[in-house]
Amino acid sequence: QVQLVESGGGLVQAGGSLRLSCAASGRTFSNYAMGWLRQAPGKEREFVAAISGGAGSAYYIDSVKGRFTISRDNAKNTVYLHMNSLKPEDTAVYYCAADLNHAFKVKYSLGDFGSWGQGTQVTVSS
Repeated sequence: QVQLVESGGGLVQAGGSLRLSCAASGRTFSNYAMGWLRQAPGKEREFVAAISGGAGSAYYIDSVKGRFTISRDNAKNTVYLHMNSLKPEDTAVYYCAADLNHAFKVKYSLGDFGSWGQGTQVTVSS
């Protein structure tokens, strides 16, 4: 089992930036991949980005490529999501998530992540 706590959400204007953080505890952090998911009002939860346990590879959905960057600091048991050029359609609750079954995959999807945090709200105004 792993415990995940997100922080860093807030209200930002379109074109602005935010950095989300997620602190993990309970397992050896570098042994598993981490991801970020989001859920917009009235929509299903969506996978956004993932990073391998060793931080050597990252994977993004097309709609955030070039704008979002996922990173991790294994010494601090923390994963980050740097979000630039934010758009109103990025408004959602963002969840940190762990794929405890894999340290690395070529491609990720929502179903890979069985452990989630409580979420942090990101609101982008137009």
